[in-house]
Amino acid sequence: MVVLRHISVAFSAAMAAVGTALFIALNLFYKRRVWTPESDYYTFREEEEERSEKQVLVLGLDGAGKSSVLQGLSGAGSRRGCRPTRGFYFISLHTPACQLDFLEIGGGEDLRMYWVDYLRRTHILVYVVDSSDRGRLPQAKDELHRLLKADTDLPVVVLGNKQDKPDAVSVPELHEALSLSSVADQRKLFLLASQSGSDGLSRTCGLQKFQDLLLTLV
Repeated sequence: MVVLRHISVAFSAAMAAVGTALFIALNLFYKRRVWTPESDYYTFREEEEERSEKQVLVLGLDGAGKSSVLQGLSGAGSRRGCRPTRGFYFISLHTPACQLDFLEIGGGEDLRMYWVDYLRRTHILVYVVDSSDRGRLPQAKDELHRLLKADTDLPVVVLGNKQDKPDAVSVPELHEALSLSSVADQRKLFLLASQSGSDGLSRTCGLQKFQDLLLTLV
């Protein structure tokens, strides 16, 4: 059983790394092939597609509701009973200003060690916290501050999710539990509230408000 568990951990980490690398490569280096007439025949000409794309990295402990938040943004609806993301999940959100590419990395213990590796090509970090999971708030705080220390300039939006749960801490309490007051004043860091379910974001902090904030940060 121990051997099988190690194999599962290694496989999950490998899938996340490979999948994320492919996603980044497609978005940053994608080129489309177009027909170009030359002489009496046609040749393929590589033409780099002009894009204005910004990557938003979505992290948080397993079960925080990261996928539900992304589903709310995409308008895909709720996937009830969905399992925590074991690898990666992404959506693209088209706005008049630019395209926001949201990349979620699973929050399991076996994947958190790789989180820092994904910060390099990220423009904004969205960190999702389960406000009702009081027992794991210290762990959520430690992981967040590890990321803040790894990149001191990256803008961060913290989403206090599941605010509709009866045992959820309030936004001020969450601010204290995550020790956000210890973050340097010059750091671009915001704390917003959201509810459980794919439409929870639009019912609390507001979908448009969230998008507008992201666009100002990129």
